[in-house]
Amino acid sequence: MYKKKLIIIGKKSFIGSNLYELINDKKNILLLSLNQFLELKKSKISKYAYLCDCTDEKIKLKKVNKKLSKNEKKIINKIKDIDIKYIFLSSRKIYFPKYNIRERDKIKPIDTYSKNKLITEKILYKSIKDRLLILRISNVIGLKKFNKYRKIHHTFFDNYLKIIKSSKEHQYVNFFKDFITIKQLAKIFSNILKKEIIGIYNVSISKKIFIKELISWLNIYNPNKKQFLEKEVTKNYIKSQSFTLNNDKLCRKIKYKPNKNELKNFCKEISKHIHS
Repeated sequence: MYKKKLIIIGKKSFIGSNLYELINDKKNILLLSLNQFLELKKSKISKYAYLCDCTDEKIKLKKVNKKLSKNEKKIINKIKDIDIKYIFLSSRKIYFPKYNIRERDKIKPIDTYSKNKLITEKILYKSIKDRLLILRISNVIGLKKFNKYRKIHHTFFDNYLKIIKSSKEHQYVNFFKDFITIKQLAKIFSNILKKEIIGIYNVSISKKIFIKELISWLNIYNPNKKQFLEKEVTKNYIKSQSFTLNNDKLCRKIKYKPNKNELKNFCKEISKHIHS
């Protein structure tokens, strides 16, 4: 039986709303709020190949929970008897930071948020392993569709926007990190939907992106470039906090490899928008 592609939960979420617009296949993608999804008939849900929850909850930041959250339970209970694959958006923060992290490398969550992500991964793996896709995503760069949407987890780009609004001087450490644009993420989703894969995958550019160069791209139209000051630290400290994700496993599956030049051009595009 032919199935439509994707149900996205998170009508006003950053990732959900952007994926819906950028994948550009409205006939095969359904964008809903959590309540709208919970009211959906199971016969309707079964017509789709994938479900992705793009919402987040404050409780994930406050304390480590050994169970699924209330909303996660509601979603999983809703689909437990339905033939639909579930996409769980996890975090690169579950890993011990280092260069070229592979999916089987050392797991060491660094904060409450990432500890909860890992716990959820394990619970889902036990219950719906045969139809589970876990995406461990690096830092996503992109603009929100809804300014009033309250983001639970703040990224590098969220912090950058906060800094430029304040106009105050800001010191940064020139770590290298791994980033991906929301456009690249949408293209990865498009290819995932074509291949219908399951498993655990890193999602990233898989290149060293130094904070200094990323700021320079985002600052290209910033009249106050001097507000960003590099802080001097030891090389060992930089190495201890820096990371990249190895994306070979995913790229082999979906036949698409996001690159650094795409990130650079995207940052320059949105620089014009945020500094106009």
